[in-house]
Amino acid sequence: MSYSTPSPPIEIFTADEAGRRRHWSDEDKLRIVEESYRGVRQGSATARRYGISRSLLSIWRRELRQGSDSAAGDTPVFTPLMMEAGAGSSGIGSAERSTPDRIDLSLRNGRRISFSPALAPEVLARILNVVDPL
Repeated sequence: MSYSTPSPPIEIFTADEAGRRRHWSDEDKLRIVEESYRGVRQGSATARRYGISRSLLSIWRRELRQGSDSAAGDTPVFTPLMMEAGAGSSGIGSAERSTPDRIDLSLRNGRRISFSPALAPEVLARILNVVDPL
């Protein structure tokens, strides 16, 4: 006696039909990697959405981290801090200190973050860890 169970049709894709061996521009890679960091467990979902393997996405993430690390180098770098005097401020030596409405931070990777001075340091640290991981 033999049992036969229906099986779904099988499709065979060749490399050309499946679109493999695509060449992604650096801008596309950066956009995909940034999207993969937008939430918890988004790496696999992002990889599926773009039709790439999870391991390729991991490679791109590592390259991005290493690229930003190698750009920083091992030597300390002076980062200029530019402060703008407010309309009511009489200068840096003034006894009156005014709290800025927003703080703008330019990161090594070219991104800029604007935040309130009231933002808790722990929250800012978590944001920076996502936007510019070490």
